[in-house]
Amino acid sequence: AKIVMENSSYYAKNGLDIRVIVEALISAGVASCIAGSSRPCSGAEHLFSHALDKIAPGRGLHGEKCGIGSIMMAKLQGQDWKKIVKTLKDVGAPVSAKQVGLKSDEIITALMIAQELRPERYTILKEIEMTEKKALNLAKMTNVI
Repeated sequence: AKIVMENSSYYAKNGLDIRVIVEALISAGVASCIAGSSRPCSGAEHLFSHALDKIAPGRGLHGEKCGIGSIMMAKLQGQDWKKIVKTLKDVGAPVSAKQVGLKSDEIITALMIAQELRPERYTILKEIEMTEKKALNLAKMTNVI
């Protein structure tokens, strides 16, 4: 992810280098093998995507929903979420619910139920009691809705 973020303007013009994709996939596989689970590759943004699969089946690609989830989870974690937005925009990926064909209420509900899908997994969502009000504020602050 770091390589893509640092070079997103280049990739937007020239396309993503297949070598970068393969290295990322191999690294993810190695991390999963070491951990004995998919946990290193599947955080709160993935739980959010899977929650949307339940709420709005067939809408948006997994990666698109994870990208939108990454924006909001980065905000919750105090990371530079605006840099994630910039990177996603640079490579032509969606950064809002509307761009993926999702409704505001679906985003809010997904944020509220995401942690319930894998309660044994620790994510930032475990630290926050995600109420409707908090979910709405988060999605609005990050311009996801």
